[in-house]
Amino acid sequence: MGLILDTSAIVAWERAWHAGREIALDRDEELVLPAIVWAEALAGVRLADTAMRAAKRLARLETLRRLTGIEPFTAEIAEHHADIFAELSLAGTMIPQNDIAVAATARRLDFGVLVGPNDEEHFKRIAGLKVRVLPVA
Repeated sequence: MGLILDTSAIVAWERAWHAGREIALDRDEELVLPAIVWAEALAGVRLADTAMRAAKRLARLETLRRLTGIEPFTAEIAEHHADIFAELSLAGTMIPQNDIAVAATARRLDFGVLVGPNDEEHFKRIAGLKVRVLPVA
């Protein structure tokens, strides 16, 4: 199964790296970076408290982008987005719009979503979405 990276996974990955902890992922799993997550991650670069931290974040993100590519938000993903939005609205369990875009990308590709340790619950509100938490050692 491939995995869509959520911003929370990228943040957890960076925090683990700073703390000297390892991340254990299956090297055979395809990782994909949705355009909305790329935008959120770049916002983190723009909001860094020092120029050095911004440069380091950007370098790590560029490496990640080279490895995963960026999955554009297409008309087909928009269809999945509308379906998920309607499902959550009708159930009264809405989640943030950007996370709906992440989930829609995952649904379109038939991938799971890789999230950080504290961001799993609202993705689980989406029927049929496979959610995995980043394994931080």
